[in-house]
Amino acid sequence: MTDKKAKLVIEGRDPIELPVYSGTLGPDVVDVRSLTSEGLFTYDPGFVSTASCESEITYIDGAKGVLLHRGYPIDQLANECDYLDVCYLLLYGELPSSDQKATFEHAIMHHTMVHEQLHQFFKGFRRDSHPMAIMVGVVGALSAFYHDSLDISNDRHREVAAHRLISKMPTLAAMAYKYSIGQPFAYPRNDLSYGGNFLHMMFSTPAEEYKVNPVLARAMDKIFTLHADHEQNASTSTVRLAGSSGANPFACIAAGIAALWGPAHGGANEAVLNMLEEIGDEANIEEYIARAKDKDDPFRLMGFGHRVYKNYDPRAKVMKATCDEVLSELGVQDDPLLKIAMRLEKIALEDEYFVEKKLYPNVDFYSGIIFKAIGIPTDMFTVLFAVGRTPGWIAHWKEMISGPYRIGRPRQLYKGYDQRDVSGD
Repeated sequence: MTDKKAKLVIEGRDPIELPVYSGTLGPDVVDVRSLTSEGLFTYDPGFVSTASCESEITYIDGAKGVLLHRGYPIDQLANECDYLDVCYLLLYGELPSSDQKATFEHAIMHHTMVHEQLHQFFKGFRRDSHPMAIMVGVVGALSAFYHDSLDISNDRHREVAAHRLISKMPTLAAMAYKYSIGQPFAYPRNDLSYGGNFLHMMFSTPAEEYKVNPVLARAMDKIFTLHADHEQNASTSTVRLAGSSGANPFACIAAGIAALWGPAHGGANEAVLNMLEEIGDEANIEEYIARAKDKDDPFRLMGFGHRVYKNYDPRAKVMKATCDEVLSELGVQDDPLLKIAMRLEKIALEDEYFVEKKLYPNVDFYSGIIFKAIGIPTDMFTVLFAVGRTPGWIAHWKEMISGPYRIGRPRQLYKGYDQRDVSGD
């Protein structure tokens, strides 16, 4: 696998040789596993310099603005394929043939209903519960309803569980929304597309016919595609860590949803809308821009820049085009918050401060605007992120479970008391 070696020199000890591995792309990796036998650990808070696994699924080069799924650039996938193509790609490693796509699409779109008893499960939540709290509960509860796909050592069980999660996540997400506003649940329709079916379940009522707008359905499909996977981020790593214990796939995905809920991760697009509401009016933009430039001011512009991408987020280019299509279709340019957003976008792309620091609008900025325009409430934004990210989570879980793996067990740098005795006084 490698002929390269690294040498670790610690004062007072013999040098330690460590293997160095090279991936298909990206930096070389020093294998530090043998350090435990030397009585040493590495210290890497946040694991930002640690490869926790080998993977063939997704590659990111943040400096160059590159995101590849199984080698395919994200913009090509978003513009040339649909979401179910990308789901298949993540799960099976290749884009589907026409026959494979038809079989896969049938498996997903004809299993979108959930067990009827799950309807009763929702009644245990308060109406004003955050929908992400509901999603953590109901997705984890799927393991109580689908006992026939819980053997993680069985290839067929893993596949059935994967299909069930991808097919049922939009249904559960829409149910969480309907429950919060007191409307009856809308059953899925097999004749609609994945994105169109979600919009139908979100916005249709028994009182009148709901026609899915094809522009909005395509927008939802692209949003799901652009969120489908993002390598070893916090929620994906959580899914892998939970899975390393042998937990069932529904529990693992519920763990990923819980991690995604954090405002530093999946809550970013929700934070964008909260920021726009804080700014409140176009007349206040200059004041908030000045505050964002002031390093001593706690205010930060949300939806600009990215922890990984030090260049333009490749997903943002596609999302911007989709955003423009949705706003044009709906004719909602007069919305006060959307006016603020468009003005902020212009400033970020032209202002020397933002250009120099590469604080470009990111995927969360544009997705938040699209959701606002479509009429999706702010507290549902992260839920839709979870729906889109499901195939990525499952692909990483399947990849780990399918080969030899060990239970995750990070180490620590202990800084507490030395051993001491309980006083007998």
